[in-house]
Amino acid sequence: MADQSYCHRLQHDMYFLTSNSRLNEQVVDKIILQLNRVYPQILSNAEAEKFRNPKASLHTRLSDLIKHLQKKGDRHCQEFYRALQINADELYNDLPSRKILSPVFFLACFSVAAGFALFWYCCNSDTKVVGRARRILGFSPIIIGRHVRNICMLYLEDISRN
Repeated sequence: MADQSYCHRLQHDMYFLTSNSRLNEQVVDKIILQLNRVYPQILSNAEAEKFRNPKASLHTRLSDLIKHLQKKGDRHCQEFYRALQINADELYNDLPSRKILSPVFFLACFSVAAGFALFWYCCNSDTKVVGRARRILGFSPIIIGRHVRNICMLYLEDISRN
């Protein structure tokens, strides 16, 4: 989700942020004050007072703040994320929009699938298949580790003897 706008990310994260009291009063107040004091163009004094009103519930104030920032634009939402990271770093790292699968995950999945395909290919009773697989594994020290290759070669030799 790194290529999405901050407003879209905030829409995606809104339920997570407003559910189960993930943010307490103090953190929300710090975020509002930061958006008002450090970045006065993000929240005016009147807007900050509105979102810090103790008469309204925390859920309502936070929901209203997020909706207000989304209406203001992408830069305002980006500054909200910056304030969230500064004041609640653990929560910021747990946001659903930050849970992106790394390329290593996809490489691992591909490796497992390729391993199963090779295993299935080698377990075929046709002896020509075993010979071809042995040749492929013999020339693949760069592709797979030496120890894994040796284990596979021993397995193929056992299969070819039977």
